[in-house]
Amino acid sequence: MTDGPLKSKLESCKEMTMRPSKFSIGHRGGACLQFPEHSRESTMAGARMGAGVLECDVTFTKDRQLVCRHSQCDLHTTTNIVSIPALNAKCTTPFSPAKNGKSASAFCCTSDITLAEYKSLCSKMDGFNATATTPDDYLAGTPGWRTNLYATCGKVVDLKEHIALVEALGLFHTPELKKPQVTMPFEGNYTHDMFAQQMIDAYKKAGVPPSRVISQTFELRSIRYWLKNEPEFAETAILLDETADEGTMDEAVDNLVSYAKEGVKTMAPPMHYLVEAKNGTMIPSAYAKKAKEMGLRLITWSLDRSPPLAVVHAKGDYYYTSVKDVVKKDGDLYEYVDVLARQVGVAGMFADWSATVTFYANCFRLQLM
Repeated sequence: MTDGPLKSKLESCKEMTMRPSKFSIGHRGGACLQFPEHSRESTMAGARMGAGVLECDVTFTKDRQLVCRHSQCDLHTTTNIVSIPALNAKCTTPFSPAKNGKSASAFCCTSDITLAEYKSLCSKMDGFNATATTPDDYLAGTPGWRTNLYATCGKVVDLKEHIALVEALGLFHTPELKKPQVTMPFEGNYTHDMFAQQMIDAYKKAGVPPSRVISQTFELRSIRYWLKNEPEFAETAILLDETADEGTMDEAVDNLVSYAKEGVKTMAPPMHYLVEAKNGTMIPSAYAKKAKEMGLRLITWSLDRSPPLAVVHAKGDYYYTSVKDVVKKDGDLYEYVDVLARQVGVAGMFADWSATVTFYANCFRLQLM
């Protein structure tokens, strides 16, 4: 880090006894920088690193059971499904080797298989080998700045198991209702509203109070459904936002007005929506200022999901889109966190390596548990 007040403050906290913090939110479990995402192992590691809130991205299987996957159709890159002939054959698009100038491919969804079949899979680090000629070769492809050291056979989990695990740890829940990648109603009569209700019902059946469940969705329709049918859960729900990716940032800022009027309480855009570079420093963006004006709470994503910052500075990266020119070394990551926390005023940060955010939160005494 560059010498200065922030570096001195963080150095003064090196010997602190760390406590879990609600400011530290475990993305895809909280340790997927080094552990397979949404595995039991990633969740346990995220909890050990002090994430006070643990995420399960929620989607459904062929028999309509809820499971933890970042995407309904990512099994071909996050599990070993293509190496199991009987299950690979059930994929929407089974594995096809690279040949004649075409890359290897596969497309496997949780909705292609039953819960029992899903539970037979191993979770692995997200990635694939586009030049693969065999299923086993296809499973390679972990980015060089991550590791396969802890990816021997991660245990996949369903939503009920995830709820029980987080309850046993005494932490908070943040399930994300994933946008279905199959036609809804699924197989004729399983509607989007049924899916949205089923996720909430899982927490109600487990006896988890709404105050400890931070539901997420990218779809405004789901927030509207919860506002009408589950207002206590809607009170803590998050509307994830990536509208500027397809439109403009001005449109994303303008949308905040209508979201607030509809009853949305918390917005969660990616980090670069909230910070911009000016005169070589990072400052709150127009989006951050408008959210504050509208009384919207902010949470952001996702730290430690990017390559080393020297690579980010040279080549760019999604999560640093607005500040790539002012981040040059890994220590600048904490400058980014500091602007988000103390100038933008975010209430929490998702991270792929929870220890980073937990350390900052403990040093500045943010939402300690």
